[in-house]
Amino acid sequence: MMDAVGDPLIETVVIMSSAQIGKTEIINNVIGYHIQLDPAPILLLQPTLEMAEAWSKDRFAPMLRDTSVLHGLVKDPRSRDSGNTLLHKRFPGGHITMSGANSPASLASRPIRMVLCDEVDRYPVSAGTEGDPVNLAKKRSATFWNRKLVLTSTPTIKGASRIESAFEQSDQRRFHVPCPHCGEYQVLRWQQVRWNSDDTIQGEDRHRAETAHYVCEHSGCIISDSDKVTMLKSGKWVAGAPFDGIAGFHINEIYSPWVTFATMVADFLKAKKLPETLKTWVNTSLGETWEEAGESIEADSLLTRKESWGNEAPEDVVVVTAGVDVQGDRLEMEVKGWGIGEESWSLDYKIFYGDPAQETVWKELDAYLQKPVKSKTGLFLNIACTCIDSGGHHTQMVYDFCGKYAMRGVFAIKGMSQAAKPIIGRPTRNNRYKIRLYPIGVDTAKEVIYGRLRITEPGVGYCHFPVERDREYFLQLTAEKQVTKFNKGVGRREWIKTRARNEALDCNVYALAALKILSPDLEALAAAMPSAPEPNAPQDMPPPAPQKVQAWIPKIDNWMKR
Repeated sequence: MMDAVGDPLIETVVIMSSAQIGKTEIINNVIGYHIQLDPAPILLLQPTLEMAEAWSKDRFAPMLRDTSVLHGLVKDPRSRDSGNTLLHKRFPGGHITMSGANSPASLASRPIRMVLCDEVDRYPVSAGTEGDPVNLAKKRSATFWNRKLVLTSTPTIKGASRIESAFEQSDQRRFHVPCPHCGEYQVLRWQQVRWNSDDTIQGEDRHRAETAHYVCEHSGCIISDSDKVTMLKSGKWVAGAPFDGIAGFHINEIYSPWVTFATMVADFLKAKKLPETLKTWVNTSLGETWEEAGESIEADSLLTRKESWGNEAPEDVVVVTAGVDVQGDRLEMEVKGWGIGEESWSLDYKIFYGDPAQETVWKELDAYLQKPVKSKTGLFLNIACTCIDSGGHHTQMVYDFCGKYAMRGVFAIKGMSQAAKPIIGRPTRNNRYKIRLYPIGVDTAKEVIYGRLRITEPGVGYCHFPVERDREYFLQLTAEKQVTKFNKGVGRREWIKTRARNEALDCNVYALAALKILSPDLEALAAAMPSAPEPNAPQDMPPPAPQKVQAWIPKIDNWMKR
């Protein structure tokens, strides 16, 4: 892959791979080569300015310090005549600029010969209002006959992945290695990784990850981890498409001499329990795009899953959160119970009618949030965290309410529609009311919720609904679908409404965000919960909470205060 960067016949190099395979180290070596032997103006583009600064301090500075041939070529920015800064450094015959794809200003100056783009699938669709950051960076190299463009990334969503699109336009090289037993060359693929199972054991525990091995696709030979080094030394890149100036490389974690087959299988078994973790594993371990199971979910398919558990929360519920959506004439709220593996129960859906500009409706919400939820275990569970949307109607009233009751875990949130944004971001007080405001990655949260709605068996991630939920609730819960939109050839996944009302979906997003803010140890809490009493046992007074539960509750209170 590094040889391709130095090949004068290749103008663009595309590397689509799993994580921690050496993509960034290749970029580091290319930069070191051009500083010492072939000086040129270089641009390194990271997804954000913060990541560019981190690379400059954590990767570039140590390389300059520890590589003897680079000593003195790049002056210390602290020296009086260096002219260097954290994000721009000069060396004899050239310079390097480090930038973020979210910074249009740094993409609109200086001609550049070497354009190095790292983790392109994490770039925003547009750098401000200027357009696609990769195209902006590429235009800066137009005047150089020997220009070079390097694109690297782990892929994301099929149809909306920059690196996948670039790889499909390349000659699509894959690494072929010989079987150590029969000598036949092949590409290492996940479907050929096998392991044993104990059929006498039910559930996930039957898998024996420690028995993992690779099966040769030609002769069925058994390949072990100890064979990897020999195979890699004899491997060769084979193109799968005609060459037209773009060299593309794809490689996955199966090739890694530092990752055993058993480790990959163990990681896969953990990841496959939830759609969102399986998606991450496919992207970062296999280096492949994730194809969504479907564009939308039918509301009627969820109606058949309704259950009856009465007025008490099921005994598997260990934490309760709430999400509140603010409308022009009402507040709508979903109360969710959570168990091991984020299995969830819709405990209540409440509408408070009234003008949110007046105090009355907020007093009703306050009174409700103070009511504990009775569990079948006999305990009373408080609503541990509540998220209220501040991005629409009546922002000041939301801020006032959340500022007043923050000590009880009531927080204002603001939805951010951006692909791959974490469900919970770092809270800020950069608002006129100086209260703690959490940014919410609503696109990511909706992907998580829709993925879990497709789970059909109770257990990790499964969503339970009571018989009280009507069809309108499920129509609102499934009122959006994800589509791929293209802007100047760049695909982007967006959520669009299929009907006007979607409050149930929004409330579920906010209740999930509340859980992520808490980030409780659900397994530890479940282990500390008492068992449900016998059906005929007296229920006059709830039994005292076990000592472990009592010890955990003050920790949450202290966390809220901080």
